[in-house]
Amino acid sequence: MAAQNNAPLPDGLEIGGYRIVKKIASGGFSIVYLAYDADGNAVAIKEYLPSALALRAPGELAPVIAKANLPVFRIGLKCFFEEGRALARIVHPNVVRVLNFFRANDTVYMVMAYESGHSLQEVAARLLAKGSRAGEPFIRQVFNGVCAGLRDVHANKLLHLDLKPANIYLRTDGSPMLLDFGAARQTIHTDAPTLAPMYTPGYAAPELYAKGSALGPWTDIYSIGAAMFACMAGAPPQPADQRRTADTMDEQFARLDGAYTPGLVAMVKACLALDPLARPQSVFAVQKVLQAGLPATPAALPAGPEDAVPASGWRGLVERIGFGRGRA
Repeated sequence: MAAQNNAPLPDGLEIGGYRIVKKIASGGFSIVYLAYDADGNAVAIKEYLPSALALRAPGELAPVIAKANLPVFRIGLKCFFEEGRALARIVHPNVVRVLNFFRANDTVYMVMAYESGHSLQEVAARLLAKGSRAGEPFIRQVFNGVCAGLRDVHANKLLHLDLKPANIYLRTDGSPMLLDFGAARQTIHTDAPTLAPMYTPGYAAPELYAKGSALGPWTDIYSIGAAMFACMAGAPPQPADQRRTADTMDEQFARLDGAYTPGLVAMVKACLALDPLARPQSVFAVQKVLQAGLPATPAALPAGPEDAVPASGWRGLVERIGFGRGRA
């Protein structure tokens, strides 16, 4: 992900009925701010500002966009707007809540509910640094919530397509929330600015590598398995394109023997099947396996300091996508 080199909006600025408090995250496509609404409620505002296409100097509000970059900038702006419109239809405790979106300063802003906590990636990394890894009750609890949110996403004829620990946010009470949908996540080629699909190696299903392949719930199910495997093994699975030529996943799964129950390992392995038809055919099927081994009392979130939403959780562009739609 490219760095964000643009100047953020100034602290204290009033925009769209909100007051900017400070920048809390940034990436190559956007800047995220902590802000307050007219009633004093904290919100997170994401500003579409791709650094490869637009330049904003300190003290300025609207970015400067070269004429040659305008077509690509406007396509990305439409994708960003569609992200907000699609997510605004979903009201679920395990899916990021979009409250509003508005135009200002020649770009678009998305207003989301502000939450305190950590990404699952941060939690897993902290455990790994201590020589530990996520326990089975914790994995079952977190991904049961992930599946609950994802079922609602799929019910709305949407796909996530970028499920990974960095995009699973854990509130301070341990409940998970899906962030940063990648339904047609775009990346900008800086040599000749164009938009192209982007995915995360290791977490991306094999059909995401092939132009025109049918995408559906089965694609997100692969990524659920990949995210669980990363928490269990301390590293993501072998990228799907490499697995087609020299698959090493059987050896990697063998290292999990004894650390997790055979039922959980078998389910994760099934989710990571290269053949979509060999995977569980619904998120509900995955959730049932997870729920079967849930403890009577919730597993505690590993202790750690609170912080704002991390940059890794908010970056990226998204557009709405229907089941079975291929990628250009």
